[in-house]
This record gives sequence, structure tokens and C-alpha cells, in this order.
Amino acid sequence: MAKNWYPIINEEDCIECGKCIERCKKGVYDNTKTVATVIQPDNCSFRCECCSALCPVGAISYYSEPTLFSIVKGSCGH
Repeated sequence: MAKNWYPIINEEDCIECGKCIERCKKGVYDNTKTVATVIQPDNCSFRCECCSALCPVGAISYYSEPTLFSIVKGSCGH
């Protein structure tokens, strides 16, 4: 997995809207699926919160060493 930052998808909450997949230009997600699937966690930019900010149901949190924490929805500064 990524060194210190990557998205974690709560598959039970995900409504498969695809907003995170469309927004991410780093190839973190598998763009051949409708459900958000992280395939390249190392490509995620440290502290990038764009996909979380776009998720209408809050199904995206992030792993960050040494803690796991959720990002509060807000504006994407990237």
C-alpha cells in the first residue's frame, strides 16, 4: 500500500456515483468499474481530499500513518 496516505472506500456506503473516479487524474481508482476500487494507492497525493469532498455519502476516508482518520467534507483546494 501507499507510504502514508491513500483513500479507503466503505463499499457498504458507496452508491457507485463515480464522482471520485472521474475526478482523480492520478490513476488511484480502477476506471473500468462503477464501484470505487483503489488500484494504485501510491499515486494518491499526500493530503489530497478531492474525492472525499465529492462523495455525496461520505464513503471515503483516508489511511495516514500512524492513524486512520476521516476527512470532513469541504472544498477541494486542488
